[in-house]
Amino acid sequence: MAPLLSIENITVRYGAIEALHQVSMSVDEGDVVALIGANGAGKSTLLKAIVGQVPLAGGSISFKGEEVCTSAKHKKSVPTHLLAAKGIALVPEGRHVFADMTVEENLDMGAFLVRDQEAIEKKKEEMYDFFPILGARRKQKTRSLSGGEQQMMAIARALMSSPHMILLDEPGLGLAPLVVQDIFQKIKLINEEEKVTVFLVEQNARLALKASSKGYCLENGSIVLADSSQALLDNDKVRAAYLGE
Repeated sequence: MAPLLSIENITVRYGAIEALHQVSMSVDEGDVVALIGANGAGKSTLLKAIVGQVPLAGGSISFKGEEVCTSAKHKKSVPTHLLAAKGIALVPEGRHVFADMTVEENLDMGAFLVRDQEAIEKKKEEMYDFFPILGARRKQKTRSLSGGEQQMMAIARALMSSPHMILLDEPGLGLAPLVVQDIFQKIKLINEEEKVTVFLVEQNARLALKASSKGYCLENGSIVLADSSQALLDNDKVRAAYLGE
């Protein structure tokens, strides 16, 4: 069976700087895959490439067996909003919530591609059940929420479109350890109960690998290791470079 997401030898450049160099990786349907690496390794750039926010200088990206992005030379790329319609949702680093909107209004924004109002209302209630704090604060302005609550809302907003795959960019960034544990427990439930495939980008390598079944290590824009998450946790290089051992 073909992977849900297939990335083949992609290169991304910012001017003369090569942010990604011939990166290849795949995500199978129903899986949780982690991408680890230091700051500046190119992790966020890879997610932006998947959703069409940065152009490819080479290579291609396929989703559900359909080529959705190729290099500018071949001039084929599905617009970001159409990728969302195909079933990819991104939770960006830093959450990027609409601070002056209420929780409910933020969730409505996540359903901007859904035309069935009854389905939207049903999905919102599902999100309030899944994240009870959001249900309790649905009429509050988002700026009044804590960082962890805003992260939960950003994830719930992404789930409003009922995606096949969710891309999570540093979901634990800047949050207290107990809040991070709660967020990652929710990620596990999203995968197991909501049946959503998860591609997780996280600087906390131990946390990311424990939450996933397959992992990739990105260094200076190139994939240097790819293995099962447990094998990467046991890898001496990973332990020395990313686990502080």
